[in-house]
Amino acid sequence: MKALITKSALPVLGLVWLMAVPPLLVARDRETPFAVVSVPEMPPNGKFGGGLEGGQTPLGYVEIQGVSAGAFNPSYWSNNRLHWVADVRFPLLAPRMGGVFRNIYAPSVVEEGEGFRFFYAAWDGINEGTDRVYSVTTPDFIDFYDRHTVIHNGDFIHVSNVNVLKLEDGTFHMAATAAPGRNASNTPIYFTSSPEPYPARHADEVMIVGYDTPERKNFNGANVLLHDNDGFRLYFTNWRDPGKMYWGEGKDPHTIQFGGLALETRLAVNDVKKFTVDGQPWYVAAFHKKGDASPDQKDVNRLFYSLSQNGHTFGETHTMVASREELDRNIFAVGFVSRKDRILGVLYGAGPSFRSNRNQIFGYWLQKRILLTADRSGKFAEYEASAALGPDRQLIKLPPLLPPLSNEPINVNFEGTLTVFAEDGVTPLGSQKVGLRPGTVYRIVWK
Repeated sequence: MKALITKSALPVLGLVWLMAVPPLLVARDRETPFAVVSVPEMPPNGKFGGGLEGGQTPLGYVEIQGVSAGAFNPSYWSNNRLHWVADVRFPLLAPRMGGVFRNIYAPSVVEEGEGFRFFYAAWDGINEGTDRVYSVTTPDFIDFYDRHTVIHNGDFIHVSNVNVLKLEDGTFHMAATAAPGRNASNTPIYFTSSPEPYPARHADEVMIVGYDTPERKNFNGANVLLHDNDGFRLYFTNWRDPGKMYWGEGKDPHTIQFGGLALETRLAVNDVKKFTVDGQPWYVAAFHKKGDASPDQKDVNRLFYSLSQNGHTFGETHTMVASREELDRNIFAVGFVSRKDRILGVLYGAGPSFRSNRNQIFGYWLQKRILLTADRSGKFAEYEASAALGPDRQLIKLPPLLPPLSNEPINVNFEGTLTVFAEDGVTPLGSQKVGLRPGTVYRIVWK
């Protein structure tokens, strides 16, 4: 695994002088499976009017679009060969500032038309420390809209640790943790599509039939709902029966029949996705280490995954990505971002406090690897992504553009080869001779 780590913002750039420059000089190789075009594309006369220079990205960088992961590949995941790139925004989503309680985490994302609906649990800038469920919409994880409360805590102090499904009929199905429950200090709770905001009720609590322990249960922060084989499966952990992830099933998520042990682990499961490849099912589970439910703090800064081919028993866990610095040191929840047949990335709630009360949401994206290799004039130097901007864009830092000695346009300041590798980071997909200018935007267009 090669995880590309970036700081919370792009490095501070020195003064860079910029004149009108043709934003793209590309020699298209007919044998390559892609073309590289400027965004927006160059007008037929080779010039942008009105002093425009093409799409803009931070000076000193090029933005390369069209780099999101392809269809789920069991070989890449089984061998943990995954090319993760950290989002340049640190955090990706921060709490609102209107109220004095600001703590957001537990991301869960579903497809919504051509975009996504992004749920999370939070004190989202409110004036009391009670967890509720919120959502935003986004076409591409670049900008976010319609931020509002979905589930009010209602009969409970907290409703949190949300995990959401959207079925083909358009209905939403949500598992969460509510506290305190009638029969557990933290209990699984289930909601389906309702007018928003919906006030949570004790009647929404989930009953797990056949799972009996003598002590009061604590189902905190590990409750995942999956729709599979015309029914619902719940993955859960009781922290008073630690070291085990269990599963249960039922037609109605309010009543789950206990199934059995899915995995011996002290990690907390937060998401499970199912894919079908060559007629075979593959299940991918995402985990974090709950520092507030663990005897030690080891691995609280890491995210993990595990694979299954039956959805009932899972294999060994693998490290996915890790915290980048102090601001996201303690991770408290994780959720995949997927679309149809592929995983695009992971979002996670994290913060500097082990008390889990100062969290924000951060992200990594599973992307194709882009390698820029300069020609002889650039001494064959190599450049790769320093950060991602959402699931389909990478930022690559290039040498600074020098000021011209006259008012005449100057040439692009990077000339060389652009090579694309698959999201395993090593499988080559093709190369192309390119000329790129820092501060502008390009897109890989697959033929």
